[in-house]
Amino acid sequence: MTWDALWPLLWQGTLDTLWMVVPAALCAQLIGTALGVLLTLTRPDGLHPQRPLFRLLDAAVNVGRSLPFIILLVLLIPFTRLITGTSIGSTAAIVPLTVAAIPFVARLVDGALKDVPHGVVDAARAMGASTAQTVFKVLLPEARPALIHAFTVMIVSLIGYSAMAGAIGGGGLGDLAIRYGYQRFETGVMIATVAALLVLVQLTQWAGDRAAARSDHR
Repeated sequence: MTWDALWPLLWQGTLDTLWMVVPAALCAQLIGTALGVLLTLTRPDGLHPQRPLFRLLDAAVNVGRSLPFIILLVLLIPFTRLITGTSIGSTAAIVPLTVAAIPFVARLVDGALKDVPHGVVDAARAMGASTAQTVFKVLLPEARPALIHAFTVMIVSLIGYSAMAGAIGGGGLGDLAIRYGYQRFETGVMIATVAALLVLVQLTQWAGDRAAARSDHR
């Protein structure tokens, strides 16, 4: 395949990949952060220990993280069709990508919040800070660099997941690699697709590292 023919396919595949990854990342970050905060608050040494609730949430997160993404894609086909009206295409892939990332984000957020020094939290509580104030004015700001790193790791993972989504018609660079690079034995297409994925990952990691470094005021 000539470069003139490959370039439009590569550009469209990149746009489709971004269309899958960005909305999924934002939705997963929002829901996963809330779940991670809840895990931190309800753990036995948290601000509001609730052992049964913590065990339930912890088990749900572990189960969600243990499911291979390719299996989750198939399991969620009815739910995806209910939400988007279809089970194929880039828009449909947003649903399983979001569901797959939520427990991953929740565990990363929980870990980041646990690393906040207890003395900072205790000082805020001693000054009369409510739970909401402690979360939004102490825990989350103190953990901001770690949370940005977690967000970066999640986006990089979603880029890899989006390539797998191409195996069942999810579109994007993964679909391009399978349809042209693998099925039609177009080695140049496969190499160009891998290069595009590497560029996306490197740019994401670079932007995340810079944002984390600028947010760390220690």
